[in-house]
Amino acid sequence: MLRPGRLPRRRPASSGVSLILGTLLLLHAALGALGRGRDAYSFRAVNSRGKLVSLEKYRGSVSLVVNVASECGYTDAHYRGLQQLQRDFGPAHFSVLAFPCNQFGAQEPGSDREIDAFARQTYGASFPIFSKIAVAGSGANNLYKYLAEASGSEPDWNFWKYLVDEDGRVVRAAGPRVPVEELRGAVAAMVRRLILKKKKKDEL
Repeated sequence: MLRPGRLPRRRPASSGVSLILGTLLLLHAALGALGRGRDAYSFRAVNSRGKLVSLEKYRGSVSLVVNVASECGYTDAHYRGLQQLQRDFGPAHFSVLAFPCNQFGAQEPGSDREIDAFARQTYGASFPIFSKIAVAGSGANNLYKYLAEASGSEPDWNFWKYLVDEDGRVVRAAGPRVPVEELRGAVAAMVRRLILKKKKKDEL
């Protein structure tokens, strides 16, 4: 019970503000730490056989991440070009990472196994093929959300290509009108630099 003429004691407003600010700063630091650790190889993906794969296995090598489709006007030229890159530079230092997608023109209607069989039987694809996913919009796969954010370029059709370095950083993004062959020089330079880097490390 309060005595007449006396007001209740209040906690200084500054203590509440300090507590809120301290909490916000801790949260900001935690989110910042998480953001710094994220790159293309920090994600996981399901392959065409239903197995969950950590993309960490590709860290230390160059990758070309591509959303593929089996019934697109760009299919033949791209699959041939992708397999040629894989044959010439992979698998020790380079990999094409193919992600089937049916978002654009419904041109990838088959099951994961059918897509895998088509790519391997028709084009001799020897690169990893993953399960069908969405690559654009709010429902996009988390890897593709990262790739779009990191490059400032979201896929708007089949065969959107992201060139990723050995540390999982996006180096370049190119749409389907850019032939695979046009990326050969960049891939060759990155692989050559990677080999020299590993060689110097082994010599130490």
